[in-house]
Formats: sequence, structure tokens, C-alpha cells
Amino acid sequence: MASTSVEDEDEHTVQFHEMGVDDRILEAISKLGWSQPTPIQEKAIPLALQGKDILARARTGSGKTAAYAIAVIQKLLHIKQTAAQQATRAIILTPSKELCNQAFRNILELTVGCSRDIRCTDISPQVPLASQRSVLIEKPDILVATPSRLLAHVRAGNVDVKESLEMLVVDEADLVFSFGYEGDIKELLDNFPKIYQAFMMSATLDDDVKSLKKMVLHNAVVLRLEESQLPEASQLNQYHIKCEEKDKFALVAALLKLNLVRGKTMFFVNSVNKCYQLKLFLEQFGIRACILNSELPVNSRCHIVNQFNDGLYDYIIASDETTTEGLPAPVESRQKQKSKRFRKQDKEYGVSRGIDFYNVSNVLNFDFPKTSDSYIHRVGRTARADNQGTALSFVSIKDAEKLKKVEEALSGDNSDDAENVFKPYNFKMEEIEGFRYRAKDALQAVTRTAIQEARLKDVRQEIFNSDKLRSYFDDNPQDLQALRHDKPLHTVKGSKELKHVPQYIVPQSLRSQSGGSRRRNRDGHSGQHKQSRPAYQTEKKFMKRKADPLKSFEFAGLADKKKKKRQK
Repeated sequence: MASTSVEDEDEHTVQFHEMGVDDRILEAISKLGWSQPTPIQEKAIPLALQGKDILARARTGSGKTAAYAIAVIQKLLHIKQTAAQQATRAIILTPSKELCNQAFRNILELTVGCSRDIRCTDISPQVPLASQRSVLIEKPDILVATPSRLLAHVRAGNVDVKESLEMLVVDEADLVFSFGYEGDIKELLDNFPKIYQAFMMSATLDDDVKSLKKMVLHNAVVLRLEESQLPEASQLNQYHIKCEEKDKFALVAALLKLNLVRGKTMFFVNSVNKCYQLKLFLEQFGIRACILNSELPVNSRCHIVNQFNDGLYDYIIASDETTTEGLPAPVESRQKQKSKRFRKQDKEYGVSRGIDFYNVSNVLNFDFPKTSDSYIHRVGRTARADNQGTALSFVSIKDAEKLKKVEEALSGDNSDDAENVFKPYNFKMEEIEGFRYRAKDALQAVTRTAIQEARLKDVRQEIFNSDKLRSYFDDNPQDLQALRHDKPLHTVKGSKELKHVPQYIVPQSLRSQSGGSRRRNRDGHSGQHKQSRPAYQTEKKFMKRKADPLKSFEFAGLADKKKKKRQK
């Protein structure tokens, strides 16, 4: 079908209040702290309010969700001024359950001032189909769902929008076909009216998006914002460390214990086993982290993301389970997993795509991503909006070719030489020999059996986030806050010595800084001692006493006898 292409142009920035947006939406935008629209919002919202179909391509973190959400809410408010009956008029489709939850929360934030007029419901597969029937009978204005769950409700007769649908949104459109939703989309379109307004949001415009465009859009306006896939170097610093596979654990221990990595940090690995291996390894150094992977129930995954965004913990280890082509594992391999000991992985899980993690300062690629797209989506978790961010990648010898491909992919967008994309992180491996020996000891304790027990224990603990306990947690929110996901698994017997950093293993260049020699408490967080004698005096006195073999033994028997004789 014919379409109009609109390129990004340098013009006067159109503010939210100049777009004809309702005052209640403007008030919600003000509460969210959005001072002005992003480029995609500035271009898309006015066109959407004019009734145009839109295909928007913009990088991750550019505000695509708010762009369609504001337009949908504004149009619904206008329609309901004259509408006689309550009906579902807008449907938002996302490829994953986590993205459904995120879109639902964003809409709730934007409708805080008009919640009586606009009702939104998330019907993603978090609860059984039958339990959502009562909510759908009330015909909420907006439905947020994955294609498969919406189709299930359509087949069950719980959703009928043949006459009422006004707007359809497909978010992260480039993932819809790769997640296996092509057949679901075709069947859903047969149950939709022939005329409706549609929006498609995507980070790329690949062949799958073009095929989906022909199915969903009608004479669409294509928005191609001329921007790089990642923020500029002034906002995002990208580093790499070339190291052997066995040195990665020593490196991450040194970086965290020496306070060289500060702020909320996401670690990315390529498998679930590596998630637990890294978590158990960090536990022995007193560093608490939570895990996010496709084995966990969707409620738990959403709860982990929410707690991380609320600042409950600073480190999250995410598995990015993709094949070499960057697609979910094939059907044959997923069928084989059914016979395994652990629960089947969720095909709708994709943590590196679309999910908005708040205020992430650092992204650390413990395992280098398998594709350039995967790297872009991982690193896109930081330096979002106007925030600064840092990306650090560990690159082994086998990852050299992958690094080259990522450099070539990014150099075209930034118009720089490929060598200038990554900066070398100036870290001399010979300076962390002390950490290397400690890491070796800690890693030997993380056996395959310990990892398996940790995985099983973690899944058992998630029973507390089950649907059956949801009503209890609604009445007792303080108990829900107590369910933290970064608690130690205790499947590996740790050593207290590993939690402290003695002065002699701190690199010479860092000994003058407080970060390297600062003592740590039992939880691994840095802290200052209460008022007492200086640390160097205490250490000096202890060493002097230790040097005298007679004073190093604590035997009070003879001293007590002499004291009694003197008293007599």
C-alpha cells in the first residue's frame, strides 16, 4: 500500500501544550517530569491526532511508548464526549508479557487525571483465561495484551471488537514475527473491523516489519528519525576489556570491590546457568544481585523489574538467550527442553528488548552478545532520555569477530571510524593478581551441582509471588516489599575473608583513593566506621602484638592465679 515518508528535520520544537492535548494529560506529563517531547513524540503525536496511520522507526529509549499512548488517550477522550455506550476502542499488542506490563503502567501514569473516563486493562498471560473474563465483560477502553492471549480471548468469546475498534497499536513490531505471532496476527485481523487507525513502533525497519505493515497499516506515514541507534559519545561511553574467559570473574570482582563501577548496573550473560554462576560467585564477595531470566514466572519477572526500578537493589544479572541469528530458540530445541529437569523457558521473554529499566548507570556485557542488534538493545538499557551511561564489554579471543561486526554496525551510524566506537578500558591485568587467586578459589566452589540447586531454590522461592497470594499482598503491601530477589541463595559455602579487600591486593594507583581501601560491611556495601581510633593505629597495634609470639596467645589461666595470690 502507498505510504508517505517523513524524515527528521530541524525545526522549532512543538511543545505538548501546542499539540491540542487535554489538560488532564498535560498535568500527568508534568508530574512525570517531561519538560518537552522527544523527536518521535513531536512528530508522531500531531499526525496521530489527525487520524493518520503511522509506522515509526526510532531507537530504544526514545519515547515511542509515550508517543502512541498520549495519542490514544487523547483520541479516546474526544470520542467519549459523544459516545453513547461503553466499548473497547483501543488495543495495544506487544510481543512479551514484560512489555505488556510496562505499557500498562505507562498508560496508568498518563491517565491518572482521567481514570474515571479512561479504563485500561492488562490481559497478558499472567493469570488464567477464565479469571480475566469478568474484567472483559465491563469492556475497558484500552486492552493491553500479547497477540496469543488476545486471540485466546477472542476465540473464547470474551472479546468482541468487530464493531467498536478504533485504534490498534503494535509495539516493538520487529519482534512480532520472530516471536512466532504471524499466524495470530492474521487471525486477529479477521476479527477486527476493516477500518481502524493503526500505529506500529519499531527500532528497525526490516523485512518482517515491512510484511507486517502490509497486513496492518493503510496508507501509512513512515517516520524515519535520522539518529544513531545508540546515544552520542557525549552521553554514552563504550569501553571494552580484552581478557581471557577465565579472567572475567576476577575482573568483575575487582571492578566492584574497588568501586570502579558505581551506580545501578545490569550484567548481561548468554545463558541461565551463567546467571546463577555469576550470582553465586558474587555472593562469596559479599555482593548481592538479583537474577532475571526466562525460567522465572512472569509475575516474578515483572516484580523484579519494578523493584530494580524502585531502587531496592543496584545489581541485576540478565540472561539474553538468543541464537546466532538473534532469534528465539527454534521449536525443536524448545521441545527437547520439556524433558529437562527445569521448567520450560518462556518464548515471550526478551529482557534486552524494550523493557524500560530506570536510571541504569552501567551495562556490563559479561558475555559478549552474539549479534550487533543484541549489543544495541543491551546497551540501550542505559543512557536513556537525557541521562549519562557507560557500557563495558568483556571481549575474549573467540569474541574478536563479533566485536568487529559491532564496530562496523555502529561506525556507520556515528560517521566515525570503527576503531573509535569502543575505547579501551585502561586496566592492567597484572595489577589484580590478588583478585585472580581469590576469584579462582571462589569459582571452584561454584560447582555444577551448586548451580542446579540454586536454580531450583530460586524457582521455589517464587511461590511467594504466585497469583493465589496476590489478594494477601494487596492487603499487606509491606510483606511484598520484604520479598527481595537479591537475597543470597546459600548453596555455596562462602569465606568471610573474600568479603573484605586487604590493602596489599589493592593496585598501587588506587591505594591513595578511599574507594580502594574502604572497609565494607557484611552486606557488601561500603560504609564508614563509627568514631573510634584511626584504622592505621589499630592495625599497627595488632601487628605489633602479632609479632610477639607470647602475646599472640590468649591464655588467661596463669594470670588469674597470680592475681589471686597477690590479693591474698
